[in-house]
Amino acid sequence: PKSIIRPFWPGEDYKKRDYSAGCVVLDNPPFSILAQICEYYLDKGIKFFLFAPSLTIFSGVKIWDKLNHIICDCSITYQNGAVVRTSFVTNLGVDADIIAQTCPELTRIVNNVSETLKRKKVRDLPKYEYPAHVVTAATMQRLAKYGVQFAIKKQDCTRISRLDAQIPNKKGIFGSGLLLSESVAAERKKAEKAVAEKAVAKK
Repeated sequence: PKSIIRPFWPGEDYKKRDYSAGCVVLDNPPFSILAQICEYYLDKGIKFFLFAPSLTIFSGVKIWDKLNHIICDCSITYQNGAVVRTSFVTNLGVDADIIAQTCPELTRIVNNVSETLKRKKVRDLPKYEYPAHVVTAATMQRLAKYGVQFAIKKQDCTRISRLDAQIPNKKGIFGSGLLLSESVAAERKKAEKAVAEKAVAKK
């Protein structure tokens, strides 16, 4: 761990970092300039083990034969919300003349960590019970899942981003929602009842 360097941060220039002797770059670089980054590290003799998009991992025309491409079956959700099939590229171990290999063990480790982080994120999200007059896309997805028809006319709703009770905590409705008229709220209650009955029938 003491020899690991992570130079890729917003606003940082990786070329200006101090790469001390014996260091290893272990990081998730911008995928759009991955080939350029690898070329720089190869030219400077800097060891690296970098995240890389699986489907375009062999795209480095000038460097494809100077790397080992560690192919994994992993889908990683990054901080910006993008879900990317991810593998890794490295100049470690290239003396063995291997330029591509699968790594089931690394696949298992990364997927296990990803699942743990997803579960933690779900646990940490606040749970809100919205009144019948508020409908979200998630609510309508549940109705669709159980085959329940439900439609909202333009004149019967208005878009909202939060409830008054959420304002003090600076929270909001994820993805926004619709505030329904009395009549449509009543229809939503009927739809929810139909879902509950179908859910019980499936058990």
